Amino acid sequence: MRRRTFLTSAAVAASLPMQAADPLPVATLGRTGLRVTRIAVGGYHMNVRGEEEALRILRRAFDLGINFFDSANSYHRGRSDELLGRAFSGANRHKVILMTKCEVYSRDGALRVLEQQLRRLQTSYIDLWQCHQVSEHREVDQILGPNGALEAFVLAKKQGKVRHIGFTGHRDPAVHLRLLQASSEWETIQMPVNLIDPHYLSFLRTVLPEARRRGLGIIAMKSNAMGQITAQNVASIADCLRFAWSQDIDTLVSGVETVGQLEHNVAALRAFRPMTPPEIHALLEKTAQGKTGASVERYKRPPEGACLRPHRDGAPA
Repeated sequence: MRRRTFLTSAAVAASLPMQAADPLPVATLGRTGLRVTRIAVGGYHMNVRGEEEALRILRRAFDLGINFFDSANSYHRGRSDELLGRAFSGANRHKVILMTKCEVYSRDGALRVLEQQLRRLQTSYIDLWQCHQVSEHREVDQILGPNGALEAFVLAKKQGKVRHIGFTGHRDPAVHLRLLQASSEWETIQMPVNLIDPHYLSFLRTVLPEARRRGLGIIAMKSNAMGQITAQNVASIADCLRFAWSQDIDTLVSGVETVGQLEHNVAALRAFRPMTPPEIHALLEKTAQGKTGASVERYKRPPEGACLRPHRDGAPA
């Protein structure tokens, strides 16, 4: 099953080829103060078709003006970190914002992972280090408890090995709210933002307003629900992107597997016009009538009694 559906609108077609001199829209990533492009290259999907294609994606993204790049320790067993290091370890390092993530929730374990990631990325510091894919309340207990990962994240920032810290997840907004409310140390939060999220275990309705109230940078992901919104004919990729950018987010991590997909998404950002409140309302009324919930957003906690497996396979979070 194909993950992507290409944009084919006349506006997108007319914008290609794109010139590197044309600036992309940027936003301030909450209280980090980082100025990030409103699209970031997803670190998992860029490497699905091999390292050469991944490097082509990274170089083309840089040429197009993208300055925010995503990765994680678990993506392709560390290879995504290594590819970012290969692409940006030289003179361009100070021109990009590197975000990577750690899925180890103990203090000492997270610190060991950090040293590995610094070596892979070929850098002395990481711009944004996030506690990755927090899914269960027991994981929150470990992160916040004695010798938990939060201690490692705070220490790494004090040592200058990371500039800013945050956390990610996609399974349960209640888990996000616990982490958010438990500590003022977090500076960013990453969560699903898409046009069926409001209908089930909604991050948009609960987590995003609280995170914004606290001044965190908002990083959106899964605008196409890991490809399931288009695969199940819920909506088009154009609607997915426009809806996500129309929310109160700073940037969207977008997974692309080819340079062509990257260029189409960048073209969509250049042509973007925010949806009006009536447009958003009409779209959500429409999507509410179709497939919603964990049958589409397969990474979310299923309803009580359901037997869906949790999404924990090293794919993006």
